Amino acid sequence: MDRLGAIQLFAQVVEFGSFAKAAARLGVSTSAASRQVADLEAHLQTRLLNRTTRRVSLTESGRAFYERVVQLLADLEEAEQEAARAAVVPRGTIRLTTSVNFGVRHLAPAVAEFLAAHAEVRFDVSLSDRVVDLVEEGFDLAVRVGAIGSDNLVARKLGETRLVPCAAPAYLAAHGAPQIPEDLEKHNCFTYEYVTPRNVWRFRDASGAERAVRVAGTLHSNNGDLLAEVAARGAGITFEPAFIVGPEVRAGRLVPLLQDFTPPPVPIYAVYPSRKHLSAKVRRFVEFLVERFAHGQDWSAA
Repeated sequence: MDRLGAIQLFAQVVEFGSFAKAAARLGVSTSAASRQVADLEAHLQTRLLNRTTRRVSLTESGRAFYERVVQLLADLEEAEQEAARAAVVPRGTIRLTTSVNFGVRHLAPAVAEFLAAHAEVRFDVSLSDRVVDLVEEGFDLAVRVGAIGSDNLVARKLGETRLVPCAAPAYLAAHGAPQIPEDLEKHNCFTYEYVTPRNVWRFRDASGAERAVRVAGTLHSNNGDLLAEVAARGAGITFEPAFIVGPEVRAGRLVPLLQDFTPPPVPIYAVYPSRKHLSAKVRRFVEFLVERFAHGQDWSAA
């Protein structure tokens, strides 16, 4: 039995006071209408309508049921209208997570621009360098630098950044600059928590061959800004995305190393749990990010 269809039919019979009129309104035969209401009564194990050759009327149980049904159908119609509007007009709260540095330097301006154009959208932003479980922690969207995470996630590529090995002038004056990647094994290299493996740095030489080097040092952290700041003070070598170390390089506090060798590019993605039933607010914001970052974005900008 189509319970919702039978409930809608029952409500129409009550409003029109006739099976024939209700059946005509819904495009079914009178006998089919009568059978659906009878099935509903059998399901509820109570009579809802008194039937005579002239008219139908509500029983006591039928009246109580009808009062609840009217509210139910009104709520359903309102929900459908709201869903239809939301499919077109972005509204509601977007729960978003991304890394601390990228969020402050690049996502914050994007959020400000999006809010200016969409007055009915709100953001709830959590900044964390760890890989957040979007489903478990109830997030709509993440912007991730590097690995996407779970295979069950959908990713839209926003662009690429690059990793930059660098050190302060004072460190290089004291210890010399590495000339080839393998020289890093002799240096104090800082390691970052959210890469796998954390103590292997990868480069490509001019021929395209990969050079993987195992590194070690006196500092390990889960935050790239901290690693960059300690390196800028002369304590060691860091290997961070350009959007983190770029400002320090331009200020002369850090010096890029191994310029003849290229680390593999690091993709930047907008990541969300599923394409199915993606809300208008998230879909529109993802499209906005893709368009905003499509044209040679300088991820190293301050």
